[in-house]
Amino acid sequence: MTARGTRESAPLLAALAEATEDRVVLDLTGIEDRYDSLRRELPGVDVRFAMKACPVDEVLARLAAKGAGVDGASPRELEQALRAGVPVGRTHYGNTVKSDRDIADAHRLGVTVFATDSMEDLAAIAAHAPGARVFCRLATSGEGALWGLSDKFGCTPGDAVRILRAAPDLGLTPSGLSVHVGSQQMTADAWHSAVERLADVLTALAGHGIVLDHVNLGGGLPALGYLDRHGAPLDPPLDKIFAVIREGMRHLRQVHGEHLEFVMEPGRHLVADHGAVRAHVARLAERRGPDGERRYWLYLSCGKFNGLYEMDALQYPLVFPTHADPVYVPAVLAGPTCDSDDAYPPGHGLVHVPRDLASGDPVWVLAGGAYAISYTTRGFNGFAPLPYLCVGEGRP
Repeated sequence: MTARGTRESAPLLAALAEATEDRVVLDLTGIEDRYDSLRRELPGVDVRFAMKACPVDEVLARLAAKGAGVDGASPRELEQALRAGVPVGRTHYGNTVKSDRDIADAHRLGVTVFATDSMEDLAAIAAHAPGARVFCRLATSGEGALWGLSDKFGCTPGDAVRILRAAPDLGLTPSGLSVHVGSQQMTADAWHSAVERLADVLTALAGHGIVLDHVNLGGGLPALGYLDRHGAPLDPPLDKIFAVIREGMRHLRQVHGEHLEFVMEPGRHLVADHGAVRAHVARLAERRGPDGERRYWLYLSCGKFNGLYEMDALQYPLVFPTHADPVYVPAVLAGPTCDSDDAYPPGHGLVHVPRDLASGDPVWVLAGGAYAISYTTRGFNGFAPLPYLCVGEGRP
């Protein structure tokens, strides 16, 4: 998390340089380019943006204009997507955790495709969204991901068969299967294992006369700009990941029919590297810790509660634009609040920062386009959520 040469676009860097107050800056053209690149790598895949990663109207509208749909996790998300111009036919309710009222509200919006992973949820969909199409989420181990997502969502292959076999008797159409290999998945093997699990369930369902029309490969595609806990680039094997996904799609179609369609729900992969946070230094202080050792602490104007929620698991690259040739010192990074969790946890690597940082100096937090806006409090300790600015001209 040291200052470095940047790969960010000229409009993004210019907006960061011009900003005199803290904000999130999003490069819409960069997001469009990442979407186009994804479509080239995975031709024919129906992209449903996981809007929880960046629930910004301008982002939704740009992606909708490119042909993307939305993976919504609540009626409010789905309402926002529709207002931003996403056609209802390109949406689905992808959260398996939903109340009766949530299901009914989404159904009234015109949403007809729902994720599920339990018999109880299936019965609720039948009652409050009659005639809906359902896809069942399979659990995965989450191994290899920064966030595994392995416990709260998904069911076993046996339960998936049971759920989808029960759907027609409830007036629902069993339409698909889904997986999620974990957020910021760093291995290609995770998708290979997921395809194997999907293939087994498709075969079991076919034995009961149930032929599905789509497979949802979920989210998990990594962003490229993060650093690990010790400041080294994470460097996910993206080319290998895409190759494994393409081969998995070919295999599933060969075995289960060319009619099979594929959906993906990228979130951070589309937006993380095309956003940044303009923050500032609250204080650089030298303090003695409980072990008696003296160390520097860099307190930023934003932290875990207003923009950098994911600092527990990764490091964001930092740029100090007003310090051309500084002398660096190692420091613990922390946010401005009085909560002790608003800092890198024990065992996290130190960041290297200019020794002469002064309160008020600007800091650019790169690779900050994902979750900086959605993971934030309304104003813990009086530190308000960051406003955002969109840059980059759209292209037809």
